[in-house]
Amino acid sequence: MCLGIPGQIVRISDAANALGIVDVSGVRREINLVCIVDEDHSLEQCVGDWVLVHVGFAMSRIDAAEAAKTALSQ
Repeated sequence: MCLGIPGQIVRISDAANALGIVDVSGVRREINLVCIVDEDHSLEQCVGDWVLVHVGFAMSRIDAAEAAKTALSQ
């Protein structure tokens, strides 16, 4: 089982490398967004999304309610 920590993407920091800044409980880190970008959801559309972060990658998008529930259970 892997540990995913909820965070919200606040901005794109390096579009060429699919990197963005994610806020995790007030701490901002640069992570890779390549796993959540596809034809239907561009890199620019990721700003504001809630994601599960694991080892520097946004592994999946989640809704705000799921993010809150996940944060409370940690």
